[in-house]
Amino acid sequence: MLRIFNQRILLLVISFLTSLQSTKVLSEWKKCGDQECETAMSRVQATTDYLGPDCRYLNFKTGEEIMVYSKLSRKNENLWTGSKGKDFGYFPKNAVKVEEVFVAEEVEVLTKETDFLCLHGDKYNFE
Repeated sequence: MLRIFNQRILLLVISFLTSLQSTKVLSEWKKCGDQECETAMSRVQATTDYLGPDCRYLNFKTGEEIMVYSKLSRKNENLWTGSKGKDFGYFPKNAVKVEEVFVAEEVEVLTKETDFLCLHGDKYNFE
């Protein structure tokens, strides 16, 4: 009986957090190098230090290289998504300069709710 109660509470919490998280969608569309956004689009270099407002953002220092995998489009075109080492997140496009372009033709796809969740280690962090 206690196990069923705990499972119901967990489902309720997940449902509540999911509804809260959906209000944090940064854009409904993004541009990628392929339909799955798995192909690196370009390599950029940081032109300034950047510290993001939360765990969805990629922090970096001037001169560091970042691989770009997607660019938010339509509603919020100033944020790109990329990785530096094993860190991954959003950053402002005006904080970097493009060093090398790998994909000339971009594909616009819908974002997913999971695009805007924080990931720490092997689990999602709902804020």
